[in-house]
Amino acid sequence: RGECCVCRAQLCLPLQERGALGFERHYHVTDPFIRRLGLEAELQGHSGCVNCLEWNEKGDLLASGSDDQHTIVWDPLHHKKLLSMHTGHTANIFSVKFLPHSGDRILITGAADSKVHVHDLTVKETVHMFGDHTNRVKRIATAPMWPNTFWSAAEDGLIRQYDLRENSKRSEVLIDLTEYCGQLVEAKCLTVNPQDNNYLAVGASGPFVRLYDIRMIHNHRKSMKQSPSAGVHTFCDRQKPLPDGAAQYYVAGHLPVKLPDYNNRLRVLVATYVTFSPDGTELLVNMGGEQVYLFDLTYKQRPYTFLLPKKCHTSGEVQNGKTSTNGVSNGIHLHSNGFRLAEGRAHGSPQVELPPYLERIKQQANEAFACQLWTQAIQLYSKAVQKAPNNAMLYGNRAAAYMKRKWDGDHYDALRDCLKAISLNPCHLKAHFRLARCLFELKYVAEALECLDDFKGKFPEQAHSSACDALDRDINAALFSKSDNAEDKKGGGPIRLRATGRKDSISEDEMVLRERSYDYKFRYCGHCNTTTDIKEANFFGSNAQYIVSGSDDGSFFIWEKETTNLVRVLQGDESIVNCLQPHPSYCFLATSGIDPVVRLWNPRPESETLNGRVVVDMEGASQANQRRMNADPLEVMLLNMGYRITGLTSGGAGGSDDEDSSEGQVQCRPS
Repeated sequence: RGECCVCRAQLCLPLQERGALGFERHYHVTDPFIRRLGLEAELQGHSGCVNCLEWNEKGDLLASGSDDQHTIVWDPLHHKKLLSMHTGHTANIFSVKFLPHSGDRILITGAADSKVHVHDLTVKETVHMFGDHTNRVKRIATAPMWPNTFWSAAEDGLIRQYDLRENSKRSEVLIDLTEYCGQLVEAKCLTVNPQDNNYLAVGASGPFVRLYDIRMIHNHRKSMKQSPSAGVHTFCDRQKPLPDGAAQYYVAGHLPVKLPDYNNRLRVLVATYVTFSPDGTELLVNMGGEQVYLFDLTYKQRPYTFLLPKKCHTSGEVQNGKTSTNGVSNGIHLHSNGFRLAEGRAHGSPQVELPPYLERIKQQANEAFACQLWTQAIQLYSKAVQKAPNNAMLYGNRAAAYMKRKWDGDHYDALRDCLKAISLNPCHLKAHFRLARCLFELKYVAEALECLDDFKGKFPEQAHSSACDALDRDINAALFSKSDNAEDKKGGGPIRLRATGRKDSISEDEMVLRERSYDYKFRYCGHCNTTTDIKEANFFGSNAQYIVSGSDDGSFFIWEKETTNLVRVLQGDESIVNCLQPHPSYCFLATSGIDPVVRLWNPRPESETLNGRVVVDMEGASQANQRRMNADPLEVMLLNMGYRITGLTSGGAGGSDDEDSSEGQVQCRPS
């Protein structure tokens, strides 16, 4: 922070105050600062886990809430406790928020006692107590343009809206998730778009994240009340709780089909935190039981896998991130009965040469691949892809590295890379074959068979290679096994839509919204999020240059947003880091977790050569977290007790692919 202030003093004095502030915020988080980030101070005052943190708008106050049912307001720049008060809650506090435009006087808290309390800090009193929820309140959200309004998300499946001007005793239900997902659904987190306060994002049970238009919902309900026939319904008439177009769903494309496997292993998928980028164009989600995902709200794309019923595949279907009017999209032909590669001659398309510095990065990645350093290879390929986004070879090579590493979601990212490589070079032989293998690994067996058949037709010289024969055997064995179980699955519907009982039954409206869901843009791997359901992930920097997330191993992880490469891991807690809240205008980060302290982090002076909080072996930490995520609950408990678990592979997902021992000419080495 000192260097940033010096730069401002030297370079920005002639500028107007607004320009100086813009300069400071633009450059307040840079790569050198990230690489020097270290512990500045520990704020002590709580006697229980610190579950939530919140900066005020100016960044000169920090509020915290804890299991001790107290909230503390700190002066973080001077490491002082300014105020501590008991909130009146009778259980753990999970959320704390300053009410906008209240002069930092009003603080809102939500807790495990199902209550939402409003506090006046100037008199240290609780001035409003709301008890409308029937289960734990997990998050509070506020909006700059709605100064007297706030929202809450609770495990009763409800999103409630409060207006302090109208009635201090009650709230109204804005969204009832139980009408869509059954009585067992739980809302876990929510946030309001900072640039357009009409949009509210909600995370809940399951892999789907929901984006709502608050204004549309309110207008719909007003029109319903004003309608002359509002109270008259026929037997078949049904009033929709939300108007068409008021909700958009987002999901990592591979997760719905993985749900049965995860459920069988008692692995729960739940969004533990959602937040918008500073410009409001991106949505970041920390998916409990999985990875961190970034969704692009402007350039939306449909999931790349075949999740919809076959009858929904039409010539105008949106697939692979592009809208196709003739059935051909990115070199892939989508028939109503399945999957076909686009026609084309089987000869190589000319490949644009990489500039020398990128060719060196590619060669380094190839060398890492040869040494089975899969993550290092992926990161190097990703670095090159960012600079050369139209090079098919880089995507094809990165796909191979993903397929070798086999972390959760890697085969889906490999499939995406294969499709991108084929769109850039329709005759990319290895990308075609890897695509068939990815479809098989993702349990799309029929599509994998069609893809492999098309590959053989397009590249007949490869039709009897050992890799093709091995994949053919795998697919036929899977089809045979699937036919044996066909009777069990009759009438079950698409796997992403299937419900298991009346209490978690999914409505027709919910099914439609899920079928229309959008896919992610980036995925961030390395952390572990399975033990707590309040774990955060946030943008770091005014331009959202970095992504930060807590982890079950007591560390927090920092990635470059655009390359998704992991750049820094720091030990932030003795057990688990749950909260990470970046300062609004400085390279300054507040974290908390199981320890009863708040930790503050900023770039340390160059004279400080020793930083005991740095996790040097980032790859080792990431691999250990993948093993932790794939361990059964008993193993996780033993890990937390300090026992070493054996019998888990370093890749976190079992042994090598079947084709590894008989690669043939199409699979093994990168290009």
